[in-house]
Amino acid sequence: MGIFQYKARDKFNRPKTGVLSASSIDLVAVKLKSEGYIPISIVPKKENVAEVLSDKVSLRAKVSFSELNAFTRQFHTLQKSGIPILLSLTALEEQTKNPLFKKVIGKITTDIAAGLKLSVALEKYPRIFNKMYTNMVKTGEASGRLDEILWRLVVLGEHEERIRMRIKAATRYPIIVITALSLGFIVLTTFVVPRFAKIFSQFKVDLPLPTRILLGIHFIITKFWWLIIILVVAGVFAFLRIIRTNKGRLVWDTLKLKIPVFGPLILKIIVSRFTRVTAILLSAGVSILEVLDLTSEGAGNVVIARIINNIKISVNQGKGMLAPMKESGIFPSVVILMVSTGEQTGAMSELLTHVADYFDEQIDYTISNLVALIEPILIFILACGVLLMALGIFLPMWNIMSLFKK
Repeated sequence: MGIFQYKARDKFNRPKTGVLSASSIDLVAVKLKSEGYIPISIVPKKENVAEVLSDKVSLRAKVSFSELNAFTRQFHTLQKSGIPILLSLTALEEQTKNPLFKKVIGKITTDIAAGLKLSVALEKYPRIFNKMYTNMVKTGEASGRLDEILWRLVVLGEHEERIRMRIKAATRYPIIVITALSLGFIVLTTFVVPRFAKIFSQFKVDLPLPTRILLGIHFIITKFWWLIIILVVAGVFAFLRIIRTNKGRLVWDTLKLKIPVFGPLILKIIVSRFTRVTAILLSAGVSILEVLDLTSEGAGNVVIARIINNIKISVNQGKGMLAPMKESGIFPSVVILMVSTGEQTGAMSELLTHVADYFDEQIDYTISNLVALIEPILIFILACGVLLMALGIFLPMWNIMSLFKK
């Protein structure tokens, strides 16, 4: 689908110019003739350099999840009130504070005014409106239930946002503790231990192992800090390159699911998202094969995406969802039972919604107790760090005191 500029004349020889959206120049000519115009010239619309650059910036736009949810909620409210799409988008553009998102909404409004459908205009900005979002909008356009689809997107988006905010809040304390311990360790090894070492060197006392470890760390930090920075940057760069490969991403996503405490939580979130999105899309009239395509792309984990692809193959062959879900070993028995019942009764959407609600309760419980669950790990790390620092400082002092007593 492209946008074409045209010049034409009507039956009274009056000129007319404008833009039309079509898949080819011939279709634009046919459309103009059907409206009683004689085409003079039809050319693809050209954008100046400023427009192209602004589009590239918009594609990289930093639009937060909460801003997208607010846009969807307001858009739903305006559509439910019966306000036309163009007027709704114009109003949303005016009140959007994010300048990049404002530019995107303006471009979408222009595209719709030129004849593009809303879903097609949204597809130009995949970094903001993902494939699931645009496909649900497309379903709403086809069924005439755009306001209902937007509401489902609001529910889904705000549910995801709540989970993200709760995880951030729950992990804030452990991050602060580990950061404080790391800073304290760096200060101790950089400024405190070397001064004690000068004092200890005046006596003929062998420094204990913890002190020698701290001094060794001090030597490495002060003499080879540039090498540490290079190694860290190179390590991060190599890690990012590796996880972009198919094999590397598979290994990394498999490891994420095996991390203590966080692995089971990630799995619960993925299963909850899969069941809830599947239920919403099925109730919106999307075919099961399209639903599995969208949930596979939005899984966020290659391991789960492969399992969903296996489910899609099984469904396409007429074997149903149950067998590959059992073979995966990922889905709990409650999910398999609900899917089995849904396939038999035809009430898949309702049953998957119940499954999603069940897992949401499990996620809420896990997040609420996240600090308590990782507290033993934190205590162990803190104990090891404090023990090393304390022994590194006090053992030499005890050795000196024993030397004085002799």
